[in-house]
Amino acid sequence: MFIFSNDDISAVLSMRDCIDAFEQTYRDVAAGRAVNGHRSDMITETATPEAVYLLKMVGSVVPRYHIGAIRINSDILSFPTLNGKTRKVKVPAASGRWVGLVMLFNTLTGAPLALFPDGVIQRMRVGATTGLGARYLARQDARSAAILGSGWQAGTQALAAATVRPLEKLYVYSPDESHRRAFAQQLQQELDIAVEAMSSAEQAVRLADMVLCATNSLQPVLSRDWLRPGVHVGSIREGELAAEEFSVYDRIVVHDPGNMTNDHLVVASGIDHREKSSPLMRVLDNAPSLADLVAGQTPARQKPEEITAFLNYHGLGYQFAAAGAVLLEKALAAGRGVELPDEWFTQDVHS
Repeated sequence: MFIFSNDDISAVLSMRDCIDAFEQTYRDVAAGRAVNGHRSDMITETATPEAVYLLKMVGSVVPRYHIGAIRINSDILSFPTLNGKTRKVKVPAASGRWVGLVMLFNTLTGAPLALFPDGVIQRMRVGATTGLGARYLARQDARSAAILGSGWQAGTQALAAATVRPLEKLYVYSPDESHRRAFAQQLQQELDIAVEAMSSAEQAVRLADMVLCATNSLQPVLSRDWLRPGVHVGSIREGELAAEEFSVYDRIVVHDPGNMTNDHLVVASGIDHREKSSPLMRVLDNAPSLADLVAGQTPARQKPEEITAFLNYHGLGYQFAAAGAVLLEKALAAGRGVELPDEWFTQDVHS
Protein backbone atom coordinates (compact mmCIF):
# COMPACT_ATOMS: atom_id res chain seq x y z
CA MET A 1 0.00 0.00 0.00
CA PHE A 2 1.56 3.29 -1.14
CA ILE A 3 0.92 6.89 -0.15
CA PHE A 4 1.62 9.45 -2.87
CA SER A 5 1.74 13.23 -2.48
CA ASN A 6 0.68 15.87 -4.97
CA ASP A 7 4.40 16.46 -5.59
CA ASP A 8 4.83 12.78 -6.48
CA ILE A 9 1.92 12.99 -8.89
CA SER A 10 3.18 16.19 -10.54
CA ALA A 11 6.60 14.60 -11.02
CA VAL A 12 5.47 11.52 -12.94
CA LEU A 13 2.02 12.08 -14.51
CA SER A 14 2.08 13.54 -18.03
CA MET A 15 -0.87 14.90 -19.98
CA ARG A 16 -0.15 12.68 -22.99
CA ASP A 17 -0.05 9.55 -20.82
CA CYS A 18 -3.38 10.50 -19.30
CA ILE A 19 -5.07 11.24 -22.63
CA ASP A 20 -3.82 7.97 -24.12
CA ALA A 21 -4.99 5.98 -21.08
CA PHE A 22 -8.36 7.70 -21.18
CA GLU A 23 -8.77 6.87 -24.87
CA GLN A 24 -8.38 3.15 -24.13
CA THR A 25 -10.62 3.41 -21.06
CA TYR A 26 -13.49 5.11 -22.87
CA ARG A 27 -13.35 2.43 -25.56
CA ASP A 28 -13.81 -0.08 -22.73
CA VAL A 29 -16.70 2.03 -21.45
CA ALA A 30 -18.38 1.90 -24.86
CA ALA A 31 -17.93 -1.89 -24.93
CA GLY A 32 -19.39 -2.26 -21.43
CA ARG A 33 -16.19 -3.64 -19.92
CA ALA A 34 -15.68 -0.83 -17.39
CA VAL A 35 -18.16 -0.01 -14.63
CA ASN A 36 -18.89 3.39 -13.13
CA GLY A 37 -20.61 3.81 -9.78
CA HIS A 38 -23.33 6.38 -9.20
CA ARG A 39 -22.00 9.74 -8.10
CA SER A 40 -23.31 10.99 -4.78
CA ASP A 41 -23.30 14.62 -3.62
CA MET A 42 -24.70 15.06 -0.11
CA ILE A 43 -25.30 18.70 0.80
CA THR A 44 -26.20 20.12 4.20
CA GLU A 45 -25.85 23.32 6.16
CA THR A 46 -22.52 24.29 7.66
CA ALA A 47 -21.34 26.80 10.27
CA THR A 48 -20.09 29.22 7.60
CA PRO A 49 -22.75 31.80 6.57
CA GLU A 50 -23.74 31.72 2.87
CA ALA A 51 -22.01 28.35 2.40
CA VAL A 52 -22.92 24.65 2.39
CA TYR A 53 -21.17 21.40 3.31
CA LEU A 54 -20.66 18.85 0.51
CA LEU A 55 -19.64 15.21 0.89
CA LYS A 56 -19.02 13.87 -2.65
CA MET A 57 -18.19 10.32 -3.72
CA VAL A 58 -17.54 8.71 -7.10
CA GLY A 59 -16.04 5.33 -7.98
CA SER A 60 -15.27 3.00 -10.87
CA VAL A 61 -13.73 -0.33 -11.84
CA VAL A 62 -11.60 -0.62 -15.00
CA PRO A 63 -10.61 -4.28 -15.50
CA ARG A 64 -8.04 -3.37 -18.18
CA TYR A 65 -5.82 -2.00 -15.41
CA HIS A 66 -7.04 -4.34 -12.63
CA ILE A 67 -7.97 -1.15 -10.77
CA GLY A 68 -10.95 -0.10 -8.69
CA ALA A 69 -10.95 3.55 -7.63
CA ILE A 70 -12.94 5.74 -5.30
CA ARG A 71 -12.67 9.50 -4.87
CA ILE A 72 -14.07 11.33 -1.83
CA ASN A 73 -14.33 15.08 -1.25
CA SER A 74 -15.27 16.87 1.95
CA ASP A 75 -15.88 20.51 0.98
CA ILE A 76 -17.23 23.79 2.22
CA LEU A 77 -18.79 25.56 -0.80
CA SER A 78 -19.53 29.27 -1.07
CA PHE A 79 -21.22 31.19 -3.88
CA PRO A 80 -19.82 34.74 -4.12
CA THR A 81 -20.73 37.20 -6.87
CA LEU A 82 -17.90 38.86 -8.82
CA ASN A 83 -18.43 41.29 -11.69
CA GLY A 84 -22.11 40.39 -11.69
CA LYS A 85 -21.49 36.63 -12.06
CA THR A 86 -22.13 34.05 -9.35
CA ARG A 87 -19.25 31.65 -8.78
CA LYS A 88 -18.82 28.40 -6.90
CA VAL A 89 -15.77 28.57 -4.63
CA LYS A 90 -14.39 25.89 -2.33
CA VAL A 91 -13.40 27.33 1.03
CA PRO A 92 -10.10 25.99 2.49
CA ALA A 93 -11.70 25.60 5.92
CA ALA A 94 -9.61 22.60 7.09
CA SER A 95 -6.85 24.67 8.71
CA GLY A 96 -6.42 26.61 5.47
CA ARG A 97 -6.46 23.51 3.25
CA TRP A 98 -8.90 21.48 1.15
CA VAL A 99 -9.86 17.82 1.57
CA GLY A 100 -10.03 15.35 -1.32
CA LEU A 101 -8.75 11.76 -1.44
CA VAL A 102 -8.45 8.96 -4.02
CA MET A 103 -7.92 5.31 -3.15
CA LEU A 104 -6.98 2.51 -5.57
CA PHE A 105 -7.70 -1.20 -5.12
CA ASN A 106 -6.47 -4.34 -6.91
CA THR A 107 -9.39 -6.09 -8.64
CA LEU A 108 -7.51 -9.42 -8.67
CA THR A 109 -7.07 -9.64 -4.89
CA GLY A 110 -9.18 -6.86 -3.44
CA ALA A 111 -6.07 -5.41 -1.77
CA PRO A 112 -5.55 -1.66 -1.34
CA LEU A 113 -2.88 -0.28 -3.66
CA ALA A 114 -2.58 3.47 -3.10
CA LEU A 115 -3.96 6.50 -1.32
CA PHE A 116 -3.33 10.07 -2.46
CA PRO A 117 -4.84 13.59 -2.50
CA ASP A 118 -7.09 14.37 -5.43
CA GLY A 119 -5.80 17.88 -6.25
CA VAL A 120 -3.23 17.31 -8.99
CA ILE A 121 -4.84 14.19 -10.42
CA GLN A 122 -8.23 15.93 -10.46
CA ARG A 123 -6.72 18.78 -12.46
CA MET A 124 -5.02 16.36 -14.86
CA ARG A 125 -8.09 14.21 -15.40
CA VAL A 126 -10.25 17.24 -16.28
CA GLY A 127 -7.62 18.47 -18.73
CA ALA A 128 -7.09 15.03 -20.24
CA THR A 129 -10.83 14.54 -20.80
CA THR A 130 -11.03 17.91 -22.56
CA GLY A 131 -7.96 16.97 -24.59
CA LEU A 132 -9.47 13.65 -25.63
CA GLY A 133 -12.61 15.42 -26.85
CA ALA A 134 -10.49 17.91 -28.79
CA ARG A 135 -8.44 15.08 -30.32
CA TYR A 136 -11.61 13.97 -32.17
CA LEU A 137 -13.48 17.26 -32.61
CA ALA A 138 -10.96 20.05 -33.20
CA ARG A 139 -9.69 20.72 -36.73
CA GLN A 140 -6.42 19.00 -37.54
CA ASP A 141 -4.96 22.34 -38.60
CA ALA A 142 -5.96 24.14 -35.37
CA ARG A 143 -3.00 26.26 -34.30
CA SER A 144 -4.46 28.63 -31.71
CA ALA A 145 -6.61 28.40 -28.59
CA ALA A 146 -8.44 30.82 -26.33
CA ILE A 147 -8.48 29.98 -22.62
CA LEU A 148 -11.30 31.65 -20.70
CA GLY A 149 -10.21 31.51 -17.07
CA SER A 150 -6.88 31.79 -15.33
CA GLY A 151 -7.29 29.55 -12.30
CA TRP A 152 -6.24 26.07 -11.21
CA GLN A 153 -8.03 24.22 -14.01
CA ALA A 154 -7.24 26.64 -16.85
CA GLY A 155 -3.55 25.70 -17.03
CA THR A 156 -4.20 22.03 -17.77
CA GLN A 157 -6.86 22.95 -20.32
CA ALA A 158 -4.13 24.79 -22.20
CA LEU A 159 -1.71 21.89 -21.72
CA ALA A 160 -4.29 19.43 -23.05
CA ALA A 161 -4.95 21.56 -26.15
CA ALA A 162 -1.20 21.84 -26.82
CA THR A 163 -0.85 18.07 -26.39
CA VAL A 164 -3.38 17.12 -29.07
CA ARG A 165 -2.64 19.94 -31.55
CA PRO A 166 0.67 21.74 -32.41
CA LEU A 167 -0.45 25.12 -31.10
CA GLU A 168 1.45 28.27 -32.00
CA LYS A 169 -0.56 30.87 -30.04
CA LEU A 170 -2.72 31.03 -26.91
CA TYR A 171 -5.08 33.86 -26.01
CA VAL A 172 -6.01 34.21 -22.34
CA TYR A 173 -8.85 36.10 -20.71
CA SER A 174 -10.16 36.34 -17.14
CA PRO A 175 -11.78 39.33 -15.40
CA ASP A 176 -8.78 40.17 -13.18
CA GLU A 177 -6.20 41.92 -15.39
CA SER A 178 -3.18 41.29 -13.15
CA HIS A 179 -4.15 37.64 -12.71
CA ARG A 180 -4.60 36.98 -16.43
CA ARG A 181 -1.28 38.67 -17.25
CA ALA A 182 0.56 36.60 -14.66
CA PHE A 183 -1.19 33.47 -15.92
CA ALA A 184 -0.21 34.25 -19.53
CA GLN A 185 3.44 34.64 -18.52
CA GLN A 186 3.34 31.38 -16.61
CA LEU A 187 1.79 29.47 -19.53
CA GLN A 188 4.33 30.86 -21.97
CA GLN A 189 7.18 29.62 -19.79
CA GLU A 190 5.63 26.21 -19.17
CA LEU A 191 4.44 25.43 -22.71
CA ASP A 192 6.99 27.39 -24.78
CA ILE A 193 4.11 28.84 -26.82
CA ALA A 194 3.36 32.50 -27.45
CA VAL A 195 0.61 33.58 -25.01
CA GLU A 196 -1.24 36.90 -25.06
CA ALA A 197 -3.47 38.25 -22.29
CA MET A 198 -6.56 39.79 -23.90
CA SER A 199 -8.75 42.64 -22.68
CA SER A 200 -12.03 40.79 -23.30
CA ALA A 201 -13.35 37.28 -23.75
CA GLU A 202 -14.79 38.23 -27.14
CA GLN A 203 -11.41 39.44 -28.36
CA ALA A 204 -9.76 36.14 -27.37
CA VAL A 205 -12.49 33.92 -28.83
CA ARG A 206 -12.65 35.64 -32.22
CA LEU A 207 -8.95 34.89 -32.84
CA ALA A 208 -8.92 31.22 -31.80
CA ASP A 209 -9.32 27.84 -33.50
CA MET A 210 -10.19 26.27 -30.15
CA VAL A 211 -12.00 27.88 -27.20
CA LEU A 212 -11.68 26.24 -23.79
CA CYS A 213 -13.77 27.57 -20.93
CA ALA A 214 -12.26 26.87 -17.51
CA THR A 215 -14.00 29.17 -15.06
CA ASN A 216 -15.89 28.90 -11.80
CA SER A 217 -18.79 30.95 -13.20
CA LEU A 218 -22.36 29.70 -12.92
CA GLN A 219 -23.45 32.11 -15.70
CA PRO A 220 -22.47 32.01 -19.42
CA VAL A 221 -19.00 33.31 -20.28
CA LEU A 222 -19.18 32.75 -24.05
CA SER A 223 -21.53 34.13 -26.74
CA ARG A 224 -22.42 32.27 -29.93
CA ASP A 225 -21.93 35.54 -31.82
CA TRP A 226 -18.17 35.39 -31.17
CA LEU A 227 -17.69 31.96 -32.76
CA ARG A 228 -16.29 31.67 -36.28
CA PRO A 229 -16.77 28.63 -38.58
CA GLY A 230 -14.50 25.69 -37.76
CA VAL A 231 -13.94 26.50 -34.10
CA HIS A 232 -14.03 23.83 -31.39
CA VAL A 233 -15.40 24.75 -27.95
CA GLY A 234 -14.76 22.98 -24.66
CA SER A 235 -16.47 23.66 -21.35
CA ILE A 236 -15.75 22.15 -17.94
CA ARG A 237 -18.56 23.65 -15.88
CA GLU A 238 -22.30 23.58 -16.38
CA GLY A 239 -23.44 27.16 -16.82
CA GLU A 240 -20.43 28.42 -18.80
CA LEU A 241 -22.42 28.04 -22.04
CA ALA A 242 -26.03 29.16 -22.51
CA ALA A 243 -28.35 26.26 -23.34
CA GLU A 244 -30.46 28.48 -25.59
CA GLU A 245 -27.40 29.06 -27.82
CA PHE A 246 -26.63 25.39 -28.50
CA SER A 247 -28.23 25.54 -31.94
CA VAL A 248 -25.06 27.22 -33.26
CA TYR A 249 -23.10 23.99 -32.79
CA ASP A 250 -23.07 21.48 -35.64
CA ARG A 251 -21.86 18.72 -33.33
CA ILE A 252 -22.14 18.47 -29.52
CA VAL A 253 -20.66 15.64 -27.46
CA VAL A 254 -21.18 15.37 -23.70
CA HIS A 255 -19.07 13.50 -21.20
CA ASP A 256 -21.81 11.03 -20.25
CA PRO A 257 -25.57 11.65 -20.68
CA GLY A 258 -26.31 9.30 -17.77
CA ASN A 259 -24.26 11.58 -15.53
CA MET A 260 -25.92 14.83 -16.57
CA THR A 261 -29.00 14.87 -14.36
CA ASN A 262 -29.36 16.10 -10.79
CA ASP A 263 -30.23 12.70 -9.30
CA HIS A 264 -26.79 12.51 -7.69
CA LEU A 265 -27.68 15.49 -5.47
CA VAL A 266 -29.10 14.76 -2.02
CA VAL A 267 -29.87 18.14 -0.46
CA ALA A 268 -30.96 18.64 3.14
CA SER A 269 -34.20 20.50 3.80
CA GLY A 270 -33.89 24.28 3.74
CA ILE A 271 -30.68 24.39 1.68
CA ASP A 272 -30.66 26.69 -1.36
CA HIS A 273 -28.16 24.95 -3.61
CA ARG A 274 -27.43 26.93 -6.78
CA GLU A 275 -26.73 23.94 -9.08
CA LYS A 276 -29.88 22.04 -8.22
CA SER A 277 -31.70 22.67 -11.51
CA SER A 278 -30.62 23.55 -15.02
CA PRO A 279 -32.31 23.71 -18.44
CA LEU A 280 -29.09 22.31 -19.91
CA MET A 281 -29.88 18.67 -19.22
CA ARG A 282 -33.22 18.74 -21.02
CA VAL A 283 -31.53 20.17 -24.14
CA LEU A 284 -28.86 17.45 -24.16
CA ASP A 285 -30.94 14.34 -23.46
CA ASN A 286 -29.95 12.70 -26.75
CA ALA A 287 -26.40 14.00 -27.13
CA PRO A 288 -23.71 11.38 -27.82
CA SER A 289 -21.12 10.60 -25.15
CA LEU A 290 -17.34 10.78 -25.15
CA ALA A 291 -17.27 6.97 -25.11
CA ASP A 292 -19.46 6.90 -28.24
CA LEU A 293 -17.08 9.35 -29.92
CA VAL A 294 -13.87 7.51 -29.06
CA ALA A 295 -15.32 4.13 -30.02
CA GLY A 296 -16.52 5.43 -33.40
CA GLN A 297 -20.18 4.96 -32.50
CA THR A 298 -20.83 8.62 -33.25
CA PRO A 299 -18.90 10.54 -35.93
CA ALA A 300 -16.07 12.92 -35.10
CA ARG A 301 -15.67 16.22 -36.95
CA GLN A 302 -16.74 15.74 -40.57
CA LYS A 303 -16.07 19.14 -42.15
CA PRO A 304 -13.51 21.90 -41.50
CA GLU A 305 -16.23 24.54 -41.15
CA GLU A 306 -18.21 22.70 -38.47
CA ILE A 307 -18.55 24.35 -35.05
CA THR A 308 -18.13 21.60 -32.48
CA ALA A 309 -18.43 21.41 -28.70
CA PHE A 310 -17.40 18.97 -25.99
CA LEU A 311 -19.13 19.48 -22.65
CA ASN A 312 -16.86 18.02 -19.99
CA TYR A 313 -19.46 18.06 -17.22
CA HIS A 314 -19.57 16.01 -14.03
CA GLY A 315 -16.59 13.80 -13.22
CA LEU A 316 -16.67 10.03 -13.60
CA GLY A 317 -14.84 7.38 -11.61
CA TYR A 318 -13.33 5.96 -14.81
CA GLN A 319 -11.00 8.94 -14.94
CA PHE A 320 -9.53 8.31 -11.49
CA ALA A 321 -9.08 4.61 -12.18
CA ALA A 322 -7.31 5.24 -15.51
CA ALA A 323 -5.14 8.13 -14.30
CA GLY A 324 -4.48 6.21 -11.08
CA ALA A 325 -3.22 3.21 -13.03
CA VAL A 326 -0.78 5.43 -14.94
CA LEU A 327 0.31 7.10 -11.70
CA LEU A 328 0.92 3.79 -9.94
CA GLU A 329 3.08 2.46 -12.75
CA LYS A 330 5.10 5.66 -13.21
CA ALA A 331 5.52 6.47 -9.53
CA LEU A 332 6.73 3.00 -8.56
CA ALA A 333 9.16 2.95 -11.50
CA ALA A 334 10.52 6.31 -10.32
CA GLY A 335 10.80 5.20 -6.70
CA ARG A 336 8.21 7.76 -5.53
CA GLY A 337 5.81 7.40 -2.64
CA VAL A 338 5.84 5.94 0.87
CA GLU A 339 5.04 2.27 1.37
CA LEU A 340 2.90 1.40 4.39
CA PRO A 341 2.04 -2.06 5.77
CA ASP A 342 -0.95 -3.64 4.04
CA GLU A 343 -2.10 -4.78 7.49
CA TRP A 344 -3.00 -1.17 8.31
CA PHE A 345 -5.65 -1.22 5.60
CA THR A 346 -6.85 -4.85 5.66
CA GLN A 347 -8.38 -7.02 8.39
CA ASP A 348 -8.71 -10.63 9.55
CA VAL A 349 -12.47 -10.44 10.11
CA HIS A 350 -15.31 -9.63 7.71
CA SER A 351 -18.92 -8.62 7.84
